[in-house]
Amino acid sequence: MTRPNVLLITLDQFRGDALSCADHPIVRTPNLDDLAANGVRLANHFAQAAPCAPGRAALYTGTYQMTNRVVANGTPLDDRFDNVARMARRAGYHPTLFGYTDQGIDPRLVDDPDDPRLSDYEEILPGFDVGLDLRGPAEPWLAWLVDQGYDLRDAEHALVTEPDRPAEISQSTFLTDHLLGWIGRQDEPWFAHASYLRPHPPYAAAGHWARAYDPANVPTPIPVGDRLHGIHRAMLANPRSAAPTDPAKMARWQAQYLGMCSEVDDQLGRVWAALRASGQWNDTIIVVTADHGEQLGDQGLIQKGGFFESSYRIVGIVRDPRRSETHGTVVEEFTENVDVLPTLAHLLDEQIPGQCDGHALTPFLDDWAPTGWRTAAHWEWDWRDTIAIDEASERKADLCNLAVVRTATHAYVQFGNGSWRCYDLAADPSWRTEVTDATVVLPLAQQMLEWRSRHLDRNLTGFFLRDGGVGRRPFVPSTN
Repeated sequence: MTRPNVLLITLDQFRGDALSCADHPIVRTPNLDDLAANGVRLANHFAQAAPCAPGRAALYTGTYQMTNRVVANGTPLDDRFDNVARMARRAGYHPTLFGYTDQGIDPRLVDDPDDPRLSDYEEILPGFDVGLDLRGPAEPWLAWLVDQGYDLRDAEHALVTEPDRPAEISQSTFLTDHLLGWIGRQDEPWFAHASYLRPHPPYAAAGHWARAYDPANVPTPIPVGDRLHGIHRAMLANPRSAAPTDPAKMARWQAQYLGMCSEVDDQLGRVWAALRASGQWNDTIIVVTADHGEQLGDQGLIQKGGFFESSYRIVGIVRDPRRSETHGTVVEEFTENVDVLPTLAHLLDEQIPGQCDGHALTPFLDDWAPTGWRTAAHWEWDWRDTIAIDEASERKADLCNLAVVRTATHAYVQFGNGSWRCYDLAADPSWRTEVTDATVVLPLAQQMLEWRSRHLDRNLTGFFLRDGGVGRRPFVPSTN
């Protein structure tokens, strides 16, 4: 293999435990299992933010939310940030998107105040060509459904009614068809980003996958704890984030979610088969991840957000065909989505952007653990977009955020208003056993402070206007 192909796959809202190779009690994901057996599975892989735009901003730029400041669906991504598509272009590819990226345009680049991009957070990440546009209305898919004899009023209705139609005309199938058609037309190394919507709600799996799992057999969600933080209480009162109080209804939704996981896994099987049939399987780097997780009833919540692990622990698999000696291994160390851009840059012999908070995963692909690797996973959540903002409350909005440091034994949550929670995960992995002992809590709080200090925005901080020019060198205090 000279220059490899690259396939970056995101599965929207795919939990890290929703894999049969991760010992889920009932879900079947034979094709993700196949990739894990022919690559490296990241067993403790985490997203850095939720919902979609914040999670993807961290993934695409390799930066934590504290740096990129994409705090909500609708927050623009500052154009000064490098990203995975721009890196791919520097490496000589024409990176092509199938699906969506949910990144709002930097408004400072727009001269026309009526530009429709100023009213839409679902813009395309700068640097990508578009092979299939499935943003918002998903118009190409709806038009295709019309050709199949289904005239549906909008994308939401089309998704809700997927159980009523054959899986062969699902949105996931439609994306896969276009991806495989495009790959078949390439005559030079390619870089594709396949951004699948499923298993994102609505909780309605396509065709026979809607009946693949019996609600009576789904795992019981983690119950609500006894002592609630205010933001958890607010989420339980919000119909958009509160799980159904009827256990039977929640079980049906769980079964549909697992059906969506298996359905998109089935589509990935088509991709693996096509790559093998065309002789490209051993010429293609594949990365599979998600933008965030899914509560799925845990702690009484659905969707994503808050501080609990279910919203941030996600699928993570990397396959480099050049490193077959580590295929089938499982990485237990904490890995994060901010590691994806550095990893791809390193695998493509490109310089890792200086902005990156993450680190290349290539040592694990080469079967050695790097010295000083992180001992915790980190994520942030900002909920300012859920409150009414006016001049009097604007400063209060800056307090509507939290950050989490999750070690092997504990999770420490710091809230913007000064409150905190600490959980003993070694004793109780369900996030319901709290710790108040200062000898445990203080080191975790210090660890969070150190983490934030290390990863503050470093734009221009390595340069010094000295001696008649700009230099990147250590700072020497002036004697003046």
